[in-house]
Amino acid sequence: MKVVKVLCAAGKTGFYFDDQRAIKKGAKNDGAFYIGEPVTEGFTGVRQAGESISVLFVLENGAIAHGDCAAVQYSGAGGRDPLFLAENFIPIIMEQIAPMYEGKEIVTFREMADRVDKFVCPETGKRFHTAIRYGVTQACLDAVAKSRGKLMAQIIAEEYDTRVSDHMIPIFTQSGDDRYLNADKMIMKEAEVLPHALFNHVETKVGLKGEKLKDYVMWLSQRIKDKRVRPDYNPTIHIDVYGTLGVVFDNDYKKIAEYIGELNELAKPFKLRIEGPVDVEARDPQIEALKAIRQEMDKLGIDAEIVADEWCNTLEDIVDFSKAKAGHMAQIKTPDLGGINNSIEAVLYCKAHGMGAYLGGTCNETNRSAEVCAHIAMATQPTQTLAKPGMGVDEGYMIMYNEMSRILALKDVL
Repeated sequence: MKVVKVLCAAGKTGFYFDDQRAIKKGAKNDGAFYIGEPVTEGFTGVRQAGESISVLFVLENGAIAHGDCAAVQYSGAGGRDPLFLAENFIPIIMEQIAPMYEGKEIVTFREMADRVDKFVCPETGKRFHTAIRYGVTQACLDAVAKSRGKLMAQIIAEEYDTRVSDHMIPIFTQSGDDRYLNADKMIMKEAEVLPHALFNHVETKVGLKGEKLKDYVMWLSQRIKDKRVRPDYNPTIHIDVYGTLGVVFDNDYKKIAEYIGELNELAKPFKLRIEGPVDVEARDPQIEALKAIRQEMDKLGIDAEIVADEWCNTLEDIVDFSKAKAGHMAQIKTPDLGGINNSIEAVLYCKAHGMGAYLGGTCNETNRSAEVCAHIAMATQPTQTLAKPGMGVDEGYMIMYNEMSRILALKDVL
């Protein structure tokens, strides 16, 4: 079977592009907006509407395979590719990528994904934007599945020698700034991992001595105990602090480890993960920083975990963070890795090398990219996967939960 036509459709994402550097420099919330000037190239505001591109493969049998190109909320920061705007990238897809697939036979997913993901422009020496590779490879996977009457998860399992899970993968939900009301939604839905909580500003959120974050962890632990319906509902508390602990403690890794230990006591009886405790603005120093914090935690006997996020953007990064034991878990931020083939390999590498695998992504994705990631999760069985898109809890959790539930219902039938 062949791909007879490639089409593009401009779309919106489930959240926004935010200029992380401007926020760290003090841009303040004004409702859904931010007050301040952007500082990252390409941004026209500190916050602006997220954009996506649907890549549509029309197949010989009339079926439509598709994937969505999307980039992370904090585009252009932490070593990531620049802002992804549909009008700038649709011409590239139609002129340079469509000819790679139109009129061509549908073969294996890995071969089709490599065409776009591993392509290097001979003139510039550059690869396609990560968002493009992300969406096109989703369409490739869907095309192979539709051509064979299989689930996308089954195609992954066959090509990577894995097994489609016979249970749901734990879903990690995001609260955004509405970290109290949205935590209640998560508890009500019995989300397995919660609440992310967006602690991305020292003075207003974390506290100059970390006191506000402590208060929140104490509140959340008690809230779960007070509101859970089943006494055996014991979610993991996972909070993203966006490098702010490095600011609070002046990158003193021993003090950061001790503080995480204090948070860990407040979180009990629930397991605690802290994502992005520091951001030292470069990849190799970031590896050394997370390695040092983990070593300090080990010395102190702290059984909380830290999660690598910033500067851990590619499959190569994830391999290097894992080798160095730079953290206990790596977020595999799916749009940052480009082709979804890289996210698949990243999960499998982490699992084989003692690193927790968090199949993540961004609130700034779409329903389609989330559905495809649900198939990746079920086929590779990471420690947890992200509810996406958006930060409203209900929608993202529904999309991921329902797609995994459908996979469970169909996997032994197709």
